[in-house]
Amino acid sequence: MSRSPRPNLLFVFSDQQRAQDAGFMGNAQVLTPHLDRLAQQGVTFTQAVSTCPVCTPYRAALLTGRYPLSNGMVLNDVRLPITERSIAHCLRDAGYRTGYIGKWHLDGHRRGGFTPPGPRRQGFDGFWAVANCTHNYMHSFYWRDEPAPVWIEGYDADHYTDLSVGFIRDRAGAEPWSLFLSWGPPHDPCRLMPEEYLIYDPEALQLRPNATATDREELAGYYAHITALDRCFGRLMAALEETGQAENTIVVFTSDHGDMLGSQGLQRKQKPWDESIMVPFVLRYPRAVPAGRTTEALINAPDVMPTLLSLAGLPIPGTVEGRDLSAAATGEPLEPPSSAFICNPCPFIEPIPEWRGVRTNRYTYVRTPSGPWLLYDNADDPYQLSNLAGDPARKGLRGELDEELNDWLARLEDDFQPREVYWERFGYTVDKHKQMPHDNEVGVFED
Repeated sequence: MSRSPRPNLLFVFSDQQRAQDAGFMGNAQVLTPHLDRLAQQGVTFTQAVSTCPVCTPYRAALLTGRYPLSNGMVLNDVRLPITERSIAHCLRDAGYRTGYIGKWHLDGHRRGGFTPPGPRRQGFDGFWAVANCTHNYMHSFYWRDEPAPVWIEGYDADHYTDLSVGFIRDRAGAEPWSLFLSWGPPHDPCRLMPEEYLIYDPEALQLRPNATATDREELAGYYAHITALDRCFGRLMAALEETGQAENTIVVFTSDHGDMLGSQGLQRKQKPWDESIMVPFVLRYPRAVPAGRTTEALINAPDVMPTLLSLAGLPIPGTVEGRDLSAAATGEPLEPPSSAFICNPCPFIEPIPEWRGVRTNRYTYVRTPSGPWLLYDNADDPYQLSNLAGDPARKGLRGELDEELNDWLARLEDDFQPREVYWERFGYTVDKHKQMPHDNEVGVFED
C-alpha cells in the first residue's frame, strides 16, 4: 500500500485572545462563524493554557517545546537563542517548505528591526514576511529577505491573510509545507481598524460577572477584531478547499495568551486568572482527527510542538519538555496531564509579584515567594470570585496542589528565585519598569 504524503501544517494564532471570547467556546455575542465551523470539523481543547501569559515567552515555548526558564525567554523583547531547536527546524529537515507571516517578537529589543535570512529565523527559511513587533494595525510594515521594509495599506491582518492565501495556492501539489500565521489583533489598541469593522454596540454587550473595570468601548473593539480575524480565517480555509489541500492539512487556531479586560478589576495579561492564561485551541486534520469532538485534556504551550510533530509522523527532539498529546486529538486512549504548569518569573510594568502555579481541570493554585496566593475551584466558581487560599477547610486540597506544583518545579529545575536572579542569569538589563528597553524605529539592524 502506498504511503500517504506527509500532512501540511497551517498554524494560525492571534495575539491576546482569551478562550472565553468565541462562539465555539460559548460566547454567542461574538460572531465567529468560520472558527465555529472549524470546531465542528475538528477537536476543541477546552482546557488550553498559556504557560507564561506574555508574548515572547509563549512564542518561545510554542516553537521550542520548552518552558521559559529552560530557553531563557522570561521577558518580552529578548532574542531566542539560535542554539534552540524549533519545530521549523524539524519540519524543514524533514523536507517541508517552512513559512512565517506576521508578528514574530522573538528577535530582541528592536521591534522595528530587520531579521536577516539565517539562524535568527529559527528554521523558517522558505517564506518570510515578518515584523518583529508592531500593533499599529492601520500603518503597519514587515520585512522580507532584503533590508527594506514593506509598508501595508489598510488593516494589516487582511494583508497578512492575502500573503497566506497566496502561499497556500502556490504550494498546491508541491512538497509538504508548514505556515505559521501570527495576527496582531485583538491585542490593544482595540479600536484601531477600518470603521466598518466596528460592528458591536458597546452598550448592548453583556459583561462577565467578574468584570469590575471593563471599558465597553474597548470590549466592543476587541470583539470587532475577533470577528475580523474570523473572516480572514474563512479565506484561509476556502483557499485550502479550493486547492484540494484541506484533507491533508493540519489546521490549528489558537492564541498566545488572553486579556483580563477588566475582570478582577485588571487589564491585559501576565496574571494567573483564566482570562489571562486560557486560550482557544482547535485542531482539524480529517485524516486522523474525528470531527466535532471536544477534549478536556490540558494542553500547554510547550505541548504543541511535540503534538504536531507526532501528528505529522516526525520524531520529537530530546530537548522538548512538553508532552505529545496527539492521542487527545485523535481520540485514542490517553492518560491526560494532571495539571498544566503556569508561571511568570519576571513580571514587568505592573506591580505584581513573581508567581508559579498549576491549572488542573478543576482548580487553579498559585504561589508567590511569600506563600499561597490564589486557590479557585473552577467547577463551582467559574468566574473565580472566591479565593480559597486562606480557607482552613481547604488545607488538605491546598497541600495536594502545593505538592503538584513542587513536582513541576523539581521537574523543570525551577528554583523560584526573585526576578533579579533571572535578569542576571540570562544577561538582561531592564529599565525602571522592569522590562527590556525596546524601540519601535523601523530600520536595518543586524546585531
